Amino acid sequence: MRADRIFAYGATAGLIGDLLLGDPRRGHPVAAFGRAAAGVERRLWRDHRGWGALHTLVCAGGAAGGAALAARAVRRRPVVSVVLTAAVTWSVVGGTSLGREARAIGGALAAGDIERARERLPHLCGRDPQCLDGPQIARAVVESVAENTSDAVVGALVWGALGGVPGLVAFRAVNTLDAMVGHRSPRHLRYGWASARLDDVVGWPGARLTAALAVVAGGRPRQAVRAWRADAGKHPSPNAGPVEASFAGALGVRLGGTLAYGGRVEHRPVLNGTAGRAVATEDIERAVRLSRRVAVLALGVCAAGRLIAGRRSPAGRLPAAGRRGK
Repeated sequence: MRADRIFAYGATAGLIGDLLLGDPRRGHPVAAFGRAAAGVERRLWRDHRGWGALHTLVCAGGAAGGAALAARAVRRRPVVSVVLTAAVTWSVVGGTSLGREARAIGGALAAGDIERARERLPHLCGRDPQCLDGPQIARAVVESVAENTSDAVVGALVWGALGGVPGLVAFRAVNTLDAMVGHRSPRHLRYGWASARLDDVVGWPGARLTAALAVVAGGRPRQAVRAWRADAGKHPSPNAGPVEASFAGALGVRLGGTLAYGGRVEHRPVLNGTAGRAVATEDIERAVRLSRRVAVLALGVCAAGRLIAGRRSPAGRLPAAGRRGK
């Protein structure tokens, strides 16, 4: 079986697993990686970029290397390779859990239970919920759904198409490290610099594909393109900007503005400000549905791209013994 087909079959099965089951309830591999990375940080931490770069290399490189060894060990067994790809895809994508958390907050807001909405918001993003009212919480949820569609689903599929199982694992490792140490806290301003910059690099293709698919799937293609072109560059993140702007245009809402993270206030430019309206609670459900459509389209694009590339390259075939299943 061709390596490109292994990815197509395995990624499809893995995404279906995520849609049906969500994240593993216990023993989540990403959580295990996070604990290991935290242990490495305790040993290596210095207020220095070089030590932070070493932390990134050890954690992300170790995860990718282990995945490469696992993929190599089963490369002559196509069925096992498909199962491995499916299991890894299921463990690294998180679209269903993202939607569940967003809907839980939306349900609390719809019921008028703002305290419960504030209690659940940290499950989705790092903002200070006590500073937010209902519409601000709804806006935070829509922004998080947009950004995490790229980080938790599309980016992983892109790197899976490019690098197979090691690509899937490496992307999730880098993204997790960014969430752990890439923020601008005093402890991680220097130490997390390498993780944050590497996350910007690996997130670039997935963010652009997410934005493009939101244009296609959102129902307002002209407004989505207009918001993307006009406002994406105003966002402080090179990858969140295109995604959030495109989602804002596709949903017809305004995103951005004043944010609070752990007592630190940021004033970000408004995205789709001239054509959009304020985010309402019902927009959370619309954002979740758009996220799911984008995820399905991303799977199709990545699988098709991998198949096309594999047909054009002799390297796309497994060794002869592997094709016979020996």
